[in-house]
Amino acid sequence: MDWRDRGLCLREDPDLFFPVGSADSGLSAVQTDEAKAVCRQCPVAERCLAWAVEAGPVEGIWGGTTEGERRALRRRTALGPARTMTAA
Repeated sequence: MDWRDRGLCLREDPDLFFPVGSADSGLSAVQTDEAKAVCRQCPVAERCLAWAVEAGPVEGIWGGTTEGERRALRRRTALGPARTMTAA
């Protein structure tokens, strides 16, 4: 069985995980929070996040993160532990 077959998102409206509008807009922010709440309970959230980070830019909420959050995660990972420690 593939990890995707165990995702709690399969029980939700797919549109929930693809907020429309800017991240600052009220409805989009609420929708993002609701999607992230589903992800927090999901047994495959870590695997989902790993896939989304490896895949590169993908739209929507994956593994409880937005595209912008994953972009920042990839940047921090690319810097490596030595550079991120000196920057802190």
